[in-house]
Amino acid sequence: MENFKIFDSHFHIIDKKFPLIENNGFLPEEFNVDNYKIAVKNLNIVGGAVVSGSFQEFDQSYLIHALKLLGEKFVGVTQIPSNITDEEIIKLHSFGIRAIRFNVKRGGSASIQEIESFGNRVYDLVKWHTEIYIDSKDLKDLMPKILKLKKFSVDHLGLSKEGIVFLKKLVEKGGIIKATGFGRINFDPVNAIHEFIKINPNSVIFGTDLPSTRAPIPFTENDVKKIIDNFETKDIHNILFTNAKHFYRISI
Repeated sequence: MENFKIFDSHFHIIDKKFPLIENNGFLPEEFNVDNYKIAVKNLNIVGGAVVSGSFQEFDQSYLIHALKLLGEKFVGVTQIPSNITDEEIIKLHSFGIRAIRFNVKRGGSASIQEIESFGNRVYDLVKWHTEIYIDSKDLKDLMPKILKLKKFSVDHLGLSKEGIVFLKKLVEKGGIIKATGFGRINFDPVNAIHEFIKINPNSVIFGTDLPSTRAPIPFTENDVKKIIDNFETKDIHNILFTNAKHFYRISI
């Protein structure tokens, strides 16, 4: 595999020294920072985004700890309640957190009904964008709210082929699609990514989705190979590194 630089835009850290909340009967296995570094040792990871899962709800302690261990080229994507104060958000920003997540698929986050007001509030305050975990076939009724967000992304290629039409509309309006969780989706990721970057070459960012909690097929290095083998060199750099670097505002 060619040694392309990768900004891992989506992975989870699960450290059992910190609170975990059972979600629909599920509790994940340990996957701490050391486990992550071992899992990606063959990849040229130069930075990334640690994403809070449903089973972490509003806990920030694990995320702050993980970011300290990973270093300044890594940022956090967190779940916070809508009644959080501006001062608390600014403090989280100082720890390297750069986005708010709405987990429609699994829960554990603020209500999706608050996405427009809350998402734009954190953007205006600290320039955080909004990340959305949703089955894209369920996007139709939410499109008006999402399109009013100033900066946003959708996880895991939207999960469903039936919702690609909605994702393309979001891309047309500046939305970012995360090419993550290939083992979660019901369509060919390569074809979908080609469709998105045809609309906007800066619209897709790659992530490992490690440790692939609850995914029918976990991440392997072959997911990276799919990008390298099926896109032009400039697009490979954009998808694996450049687009995410700009989206998360990281200097690398």
